[in-house]
Amino acid sequence: MPRPQVYDRDAMLDAAEQLAVEGGVTAVTIRAVSERAGISNGAIYHAFGSRGGLVGRAWVRAARRFLTLQKQAVDAEADPVRAVIVAADTPAVFSEQYPQSARLWLSIPRDELIGDAPAEVQAELRALEAELRDMLIRLSIAMFDRKDAASVAVIEDCVVGLPTGLMLRRPMPPTNDTRRRLAAAVEAILSVKLGEMNARTSRNHR
Repeated sequence: MPRPQVYDRDAMLDAAEQLAVEGGVTAVTIRAVSERAGISNGAIYHAFGSRGGLVGRAWVRAARRFLTLQKQAVDAEADPVRAVIVAADTPAVFSEQYPQSARLWLSIPRDELIGDAPAEVQAELRALEAELRDMLIRLSIAMFDRKDAASVAVIEDCVVGLPTGLMLRRPMPPTNDTRRRLAAAVEAILSVKLGEMNARTSRNHR
């Protein structure tokens, strides 16, 4: 009795990434992935259920790779300021280690996946968001010894807001100068006491 053929899901996801990088997310079709990976349409449908499932899984794999790198970098730092800096620098490391995953992840907003992605992919997206939130809280506790909304928001500004403004709106990977400016900006924000920051915010909103 012949064995059932086993296909490499990562090869299919790699093909989807390549197509998205070359032609945008609309270029990722079942037929195109089939031709690029040398795998039948039926095998792709069997593995992912639909085009939405394929694209969603590719994005989730990229996001998982990113978050794994970020958590490993944070865990390796004993100093809380350095931990926040390396968390903010992760997009640069990600774009060096997984250039295609980085370009896919950056080119497709998460919200574009929600409509077409199957329920299990949406559940994984929510789980990744929860893991990121837990890491931000952990950094806030290490940095400020507190985990209220104001302190976590400061960490989020450093880890999400600053990299978006300084790195992710420009060609990747970023230059060393950009990475140094990002680190300096993170240190500057963390040097402002939370009480002082809240007072300034209150005055600005009067």
